[in-house]
Amino acid sequence: MLIPKFLDYLSLEKKYSPHTVCAYENDLLSFKEFCEEEFGIKELSEIQYQQVRSWIVNLVQSGISNRSINRKISSLKSFYSFLVRIQYIQHSPLVKHKALKVAQRVQVPFSVEELVKVLEVFSEADDFDGVRNKLVVELLYSTGMRRAELIDLRLSSIDLSNEVVKIKGKRNKERYVPLLPSVQTTIKTYLELREKLSTKGDHFFVTAKGNKLYATLVYRIINEYFSKVSTKVKKSPHVIRHSFATHLLNEGADLNSVKELLGHSSLASTQVYTHSSLNELKKVYNQAHPRSDKNKCV
Repeated sequence: MLIPKFLDYLSLEKKYSPHTVCAYENDLLSFKEFCEEEFGIKELSEIQYQQVRSWIVNLVQSGISNRSINRKISSLKSFYSFLVRIQYIQHSPLVKHKALKVAQRVQVPFSVEELVKVLEVFSEADDFDGVRNKLVVELLYSTGMRRAELIDLRLSSIDLSNEVVKIKGKRNKERYVPLLPSVQTTIKTYLELREKLSTKGDHFFVTAKGNKLYATLVYRIINEYFSKVSTKVKKSPHVIRHSFATHLLNEGADLNSVKELLGHSSLASTQVYTHSSLNELKKVYNQAHPRSDKNKCV
């Protein structure tokens, strides 16, 4: 009964999404099955770190990446922290565990020029699909919202009188992000076209048939239009979010302000986006500093 109790805690108290809760459940059940088969241990509360270490070795030998293994171990750490919290056990078997090393991912954002070119593709859009697709790109880039947040927008999320959009992020945390005048114009056009459809529910973004927009369609929209202007391998909504943060930082935006706009709970999450900004700073530095190679006397 420990696993169901933990999953209830994640759902009801932590407000995790069903998808996230399911991932935790799969990790815990997989570990439990391993412990039963390898060590004959049926109760997870009896586990010692040596069993966890054996599971890690097994996962590595199975070809699973260190990043994925760290995520699975994170599920275990949360589970045992919960058992300590409810005083079911005294100490977590993972209290001294150190995460496996992973290669740093460097995501290449779209350039400002690429974003401008994509929006130029939509300049003549006047039908529902065209205007909606344009608005998808504009909102993702002008607010930095996640794909799931975009899909979850309601009609009431858009406040044109105050020129903001209310975004419900992870763990139902809400934030308000300003709407650019150009985006407000597209929103008004979109809403006029949306009213002519037979829609179901109050989701802001819908398909031409009136159904709620879905994840694969959003990805397809981004991939299709950015393929026209960019040769980058990865073209996804998250790359636009990355571009939003990078471009703001390049223009001198405060890191804490970008953190709030992105809906991050910690500054460490936002600092991932400073890599490209650092490259930009280096470029400016090398062009302007008197001691740089470009400015040396010959």
